[in-house]
Amino acid sequence: LQVLDLSHNFLTAFERPVKMLPWNYLDILDLRGNQLQGQLPKPPTSLKIYQVSNNRLVGSIPQQICHSSSLNYLDISNNSLGGQIPNCISELADSLLILNLGGNNFHGIIPHSYPKSCKLKMINLSQNQLGGRIPRSLINCVNLVVLDIGHNEVNDSFPSWLGSLPNLQVLALRHNNFHGRIIGRSKVRGDFPSLRIIDLSHNFHSGELPSDYLQIWDTMKISNESKLSTSGTMIPFYFFIENLEMRMPVSYNYSIIIANKGNDMLYTKILTVFRVIDFSSNNFTGRIPDCIGELRGLQALNLSNNHLEGRIPSSLSNITDIESLDLSMNMLSGGIPQELTTLTSLEVFNVSHNRLVGPIPQGRQFDTFDNSSYLEN
Repeated sequence: LQVLDLSHNFLTAFERPVKMLPWNYLDILDLRGNQLQGQLPKPPTSLKIYQVSNNRLVGSIPQQICHSSSLNYLDISNNSLGGQIPNCISELADSLLILNLGGNNFHGIIPHSYPKSCKLKMINLSQNQLGGRIPRSLINCVNLVVLDIGHNEVNDSFPSWLGSLPNLQVLALRHNNFHGRIIGRSKVRGDFPSLRIIDLSHNFHSGELPSDYLQIWDTMKISNESKLSTSGTMIPFYFFIENLEMRMPVSYNYSIIIANKGNDMLYTKILTVFRVIDFSSNNFTGRIPDCIGELRGLQALNLSNNHLEGRIPSSLSNITDIESLDLSMNMLSGGIPQELTTLTSLEVFNVSHNRLVGPIPQGRQFDTFDNSSYLEN
């Protein structure tokens, strides 16, 4: 037996308690989307895809997994697993491409021994109780596209050193204990060259908004994606499982929770045209820099619940693709720029709980916003 796919059924358990899976030549095991209870079965060393997400499994990750040197794809997300994550998980990164441990009860520190041969493209450790710092050895994972550590207890400063990763498109650090100023390495033009989604919300960052970064995030400046070959495609995770009999293509759709249009939304597929900055619920001070208007490709910008002051820059009217703009719960003053009426894609606009004065702009999208967009000014 090389492939076993029993996904999306109503299975509750193995017929007999299984500590070690009995199939010595198994390449692919897909049991996701069932109601399986009990311990996480130990995989055979031959296994390349281990997919048991969205079940009711408990206990810890077995140390036996350290011997799975052929593993390309490990997804045990959305169970009730706990304990510490074995550090050997990071050492498997010379074969692992997909690592998804999100939505469990893991605690302790993040595995920290990523080798120079790291092949990881996606790491999701979100919605656990992991603490400590982001391991610096992640700098070896030059193929990394998605890093999601949201909803944990990580205590660190902003990981500016990740800016050297050439393929990083999604950086989600929301709901942690990140702190301090975000200072861009302004001399390094190529910092975060592929970044499309950055979520630093619900942390403890302070100081001014990082205008050094906002000026060089060129991927967010691209508008009118319909002219580009990437239009409408998903962030790709394609790889091949090979053995003597076949070469099987495998794809993986990554999902992420992002606050957009006023609500936490689960995006089960991320289009490459999707671009988001969420710096909400921190301690940022100072003014909103004019250069943020250069990010014409943004769909959502959330700077709410900080200590920002000064005027709303009229340059925001240059973000022609924006659908959601939230500047609420700051100390912004002056009027709402009339130029913002040119934003024909704007669906959500919130400037409530500031110190704004003057008339509300009229026309186009502004005729669709109710009073809640402007309360407490």
